[in-house]
Amino acid sequence: MCLINFQLNDHEKYKLVLAANRDEEYHRPTEPAKFWDDDGNILAGRDLRGTGTWLGITLDGRIAALTNIRNSDELLNTNLKTRGLLVSGFLQSEDPAEKYLASLKAEAGEYSGFNLIAGSPDELYYLNNYENEVQRIGDGVHGLSNHHLDTPWPKVVKGKHMLSAITSGKVIDVEALFRLLKDSDTAPVEDLPDTGLSNELETQLSSLFIDTENYGTRCSTVLVVDKDDNVEFIERTYEHGRMTDEKRYAFTIR
Repeated sequence: MCLINFQLNDHEKYKLVLAANRDEEYHRPTEPAKFWDDDGNILAGRDLRGTGTWLGITLDGRIAALTNIRNSDELLNTNLKTRGLLVSGFLQSEDPAEKYLASLKAEAGEYSGFNLIAGSPDELYYLNNYENEVQRIGDGVHGLSNHHLDTPWPKVVKGKHMLSAITSGKVIDVEALFRLLKDSDTAPVEDLPDTGLSNELETQLSSLFIDTENYGTRCSTVLVVDKDDNVEFIERTYEHGRMTDEKRYAFTIR
């Protein structure tokens, strides 16, 4: 994932409202969201190269999501572990989220930079392997891209603002969440973060929805859990900005 906007425990009807984009190279093999053949408790897409995932939920309500921390110095290091296994590892674990994340601190240096959110619709925790401290996420609207939680990058600020507007009513408009995720407006040069990339590339990556020649938003996911633990999970797959598939799932957390 490269953008996760979510509202936690701050709505009269919903525990969690999450809207996320996964940005990746177009040629990287990927399986759309489904209940996994080798573990039917997990609903998630799958990175077929690393075998992990970027966002998933289980039938018993375990949730995890991942973004990378953008650091140009790490791009050429091919000896690091696959970050997607951090998500599937939590989904397959029985450890509480806080304990699971704490267990990763000792091996943080074995991965390129990552942000990991893990927990349940009632309670989420966060770890990145730069600060390497587990924190409980407060109630309200949050945003996460390729730096730390709630870092005020333009796309994060805009996504949080749009999500706050969408969740201000009693009913969540799923299509409005997908419109948020499809926003392709770029940020002004003066507002761009400095992550070691050129201004041209930083500009291309500053929109919520990305479409460059070889890299872009591969899928958008909306995950909504109401206060009766009813889950709605919708994933839309894209190729160069064009939607090619949609998967819809609904279940009640057991």
